[in-house]
Amino acid sequence: MKLIFEKSIKGRVGYSLPADRIEEIRVEDCIPPYARGRKKDLIEASEVDVVRHFTQLSKFNYGIEDGLYPLGSCTMKYNPKVNEHLAGLGNFANAHPFAPADTVQGCLKLMHDLSVLLCRITGMDAYTLAPAAGAHGELAGILIIRKYFEDRGEQRSKMLVPDSAHGTNPASSAMAGFKVVELKSNKSGTVDIGELERLMDEDTAGMMLTNPNTVGLFDGRIDEIAKIVHGKGGLLYYDGANLNATLGILRPGDTGFDIVHLNLHKTFATPHGGGGPGAGPVGVKKFLSPYLPSPVVVFNGENYRLRDPGEKSIGMMRAFWSNFSVLIKAYAWILSLGGKGLREVSEASVINANYVLVKLKDYYRPSYDRFCAHECVLTGRDYKKLGVKTMDIAKRLMDYGYYPPTIYFPHFKPYAEETMMVEPCESEGKEVLDDFIAVMIKISEEARSNPELLRDAPHRTRIRRTDDVLAIRRPILHYDDELRLKDELNYRPEDINF
Repeated sequence: MKLIFEKSIKGRVGYSLPADRIEEIRVEDCIPPYARGRKKDLIEASEVDVVRHFTQLSKFNYGIEDGLYPLGSCTMKYNPKVNEHLAGLGNFANAHPFAPADTVQGCLKLMHDLSVLLCRITGMDAYTLAPAAGAHGELAGILIIRKYFEDRGEQRSKMLVPDSAHGTNPASSAMAGFKVVELKSNKSGTVDIGELERLMDEDTAGMMLTNPNTVGLFDGRIDEIAKIVHGKGGLLYYDGANLNATLGILRPGDTGFDIVHLNLHKTFATPHGGGGPGAGPVGVKKFLSPYLPSPVVVFNGENYRLRDPGEKSIGMMRAFWSNFSVLIKAYAWILSLGGKGLREVSEASVINANYVLVKLKDYYRPSYDRFCAHECVLTGRDYKKLGVKTMDIAKRLMDYGYYPPTIYFPHFKPYAEETMMVEPCESEGKEVLDDFIAVMIKISEEARSNPELLRDAPHRTRIRRTDDVLAIRRPILHYDDELRLKDELNYRPEDINF
C-alpha cells in the first residue's frame, strides 16, 4: 500500500474554499504563518482518495473488537457499547464546563454519585475525579502526601517503591520531590518484610504498592506491611492498576491503605490508551480529604455544587472538571453490574488467568509457580538455549492473529527473566482462551523443531519484523523521513507485505 503522499496527483483537490467576500481579507491570509511556506508538503487528492486511504489503514489495526488482547499489567477488555451511547447523549456531550451549576445539575449529580460509589468499592471516604489518567492520579496522590507532611511540619524526603512497580510510580514520586528508594521483592514475588523493616524510617513519607502486585500476585501479608509503614508515621499508597482482581472481594481501604488512585479506563470498562481519554480518580481517608485538589462536587441537600476543599488543598490538577465522558461510562458500567456483578468480574478474571497459567506452565515456565490473581507471568527462558527469545515468541504469535502479551516485564532478576505477562480479563470466554493456549503450545513446538522460523517472525503480517530500537529512536514522522531511511538503510519494498 502506498503512502498518502505517493497518491498525490498534481491539480487534484478534495475541498473548496469560500470566495473572498471582503476585499481587504483573503482566505489564504488565514493560513497560519508556519504552514504558508510548506504548501508543497500538502497532498493533492480527492475526497474519495483520502477516505479510501484512511479506511484501508484502519483495517490494518488490531483492537479488542478483533480478538483477545492478552496484555498484562494494563487491563485491556471489551467495553460495552451501551456506555458509549450514554456518554454521547446530548445533555452530556454538549454540557459546557463554564455552564452555571444550576444548568448542569444532572452532570454534577452523576459525578457526586460516582464518587460515592467509588468510596464504597474501595473503602475510601472522599474522592477527586479531576486527574486525567492513572499517572496523573498518582502525581495528585503523591502531592497530597507531600502536603500532608508539610502541614504537620515534617520534612520527609523518601518514598518506598517496590522493584515490581509500574514505571510511573517512581516517576510520580520523583516529580513530587521525593527520593525514590527501591524495595526488593522476595522469592515469592511479594514484598520482602525484612527489607521493608530496614528501609522504613521517620524520613520516609510512605510506600506505593499494588495489591495484587504488578507480577499478578496477591500479598497476603498486607496487614503486616501496613503496620510497619504506619508504625513509622508513613502513609500507604494504593496503585489501582490491578483493581480488576479485587472488585467486590476486598477493599484497599480495609487493608490499611490511606490513599488510592484508580484507572477508570482499565478497570471500569472505558477505552484504554489510544482508544480514548482516561481518568484517574484519587480517593483518600477522611484525614486526608482537606488536601484533595480543587474543585470537588458537594450536595447541600438541594443542589449540587463545585467547591474548593479549602486552604490545605493542593490546588487544581487540571482545567475544568475532569474527562467527563469517561466518568459517564464508568458510572453506567458500575450501575449495570451492581455489587454482585462487580465481584463476578474479578472472579472471572482470576479464574481465566489461572486457567492460562495451568495450561501453559509445562511449556513456558512461570516466574512464580503459585496461584496468581488476574494476570500470570510466564517465561520463555528455557528456549534461550535454542536461540529463541521471548521477543521471537511474541512476534510469532502475531502470525496467528493474536496481539502479543506484555513481554520483558516485570524485568527484575533472577525471578523474572524473558517474561510474558498475560491478563485475559473477564470478557474472554473459555473457547477464546483455549484457542490462544493451543497457539502458544504450537509455538513452543516450533521453537524446538524449527527455531529459525521464530527468529524471523512474523511472516504473515502486513509489515515484517522491524528494528524496534531504531523505530523508537528514529520514528518516521514525515515523508522526507521515509525517503531518508530508504537511502540510509538500503530499504527494500519487499520487506513490507500488503
